Amino acid sequence: QVQLVESGGGLVQTGGSLRLSCAASGSVSRVNLVAWYRQAPGKQRELVASIGSGGNTMYADSVKGRFSISRDNAKNTLYLQMNSLKPEDTAVYFCNLNDYQSGRQYWGQGTQVTVSS
Repeated sequence: QVQLVESGGGLVQTGGSLRLSCAASGSVSRVNLVAWYRQAPGKQRELVASIGSGGNTMYADSVKGRFSISRDNAKNTLYLQMNSLKPEDTAVYFCNLNDYQSGRQYWGQGTQVTVSS
């Protein structure tokens, strides 16, 4: 079993920055894909960015050039550096882990990010 705990959300003005963290505990395999998703009120959850065990990354078009995903495998921690934030980035941000060895998927509880105009 794996537990994911996000932190770092908050209220920021347009153009500001935030850094989200997601700490994983439990039986975390080395072969996995971790990602950040977000869900705004009244909208579906959407993929923001992902990073594989080898470090390959993917970003949604809406955040390319502004957000950066990274991982520290030694600390079992995932990060999302968010710069040049916009009001449309306001959402609850969730950490997600796909464990390729067990075939299981895990979610964190989410952290609120609010960008004021």
